[in-house]
Amino acid sequence: MVRYARLYWEFFKMHIKVMMEYRIDFLIGILSVFLIQGTSIFFVAIVFDHIEALHGWTFYQILFIYGIAQTGRALEFIFFDNLWVLGQNYIRPGQFDRILIRPVNPLFHVLADRVQADGVGQVLMGLIVLITAMVNLPIEWGISELLLLVLMIVSSGAIFMAVNLFFASLSFWIVDSIPIMGAVFTLSDFTRYPMSIYNRSVKFVLTWLIPYGFTAFYPATLFIENSEYTMIGLLSPVVAIISVTIAYQVWKKGLKAFSSTGS
Repeated sequence: MVRYARLYWEFFKMHIKVMMEYRIDFLIGILSVFLIQGTSIFFVAIVFDHIEALHGWTFYQILFIYGIAQTGRALEFIFFDNLWVLGQNYIRPGQFDRILIRPVNPLFHVLADRVQADGVGQVLMGLIVLITAMVNLPIEWGISELLLLVLMIVSSGAIFMAVNLFFASLSFWIVDSIPIMGAVFTLSDFTRYPMSIYNRSVKFVLTWLIPYGFTAFYPATLFIENSEYTMIGLLSPVVAIISVTIAYQVWKKGLKAFSSTGS
């Protein structure tokens, strides 16, 4: 682990140096993501200008859910975004063969090959939304609550990564899984809102099949009084570990099934 931590740090420093060579592009990327995410918040604000609550959930409670989802997604976006182009940039052109002959874990190499700087804007927006909600909700914040919130955000990011890894690994069989990943990822937009507004089928899919519900809503209920979902929310770190484990097993099966496509 120490070796991989040092190696990742070297990759990370290299990416930062490259980014700083094109500072204007770096800043524009951050700003564009920041504005896009801000538009979504603006839409939610407009909706609540016409209603007092959404199925019993107030504006700041919705913002709190949104903030957890946004911050967790941003962590995945910064450090694991390269999974999206596994088939397109590595398997299809034959570049994955180059990774396989190197003395490092192939998954580690793919992840370390890219740091998505645009995610900084997403992190900033997520934190702004989260802090705004936190100071406007009747919640007493102590060290234990803040540490629990950090754990929930990290678990959220891990679940986003696990889902992407699972479907990215399909590239070993179908060469390019971006269409499938995109279709699945759009489901995560549902989790920016309370799961209680959806019917049972949607809740089941987003809880137990593709566990996006654990990236925002269920963790949020640990802080917002809602006894119906609190016990489920406590499972978020466990779901994250299980999801990552399953996704990594699929990745390893994909490696065994992999055969070079050439160039």
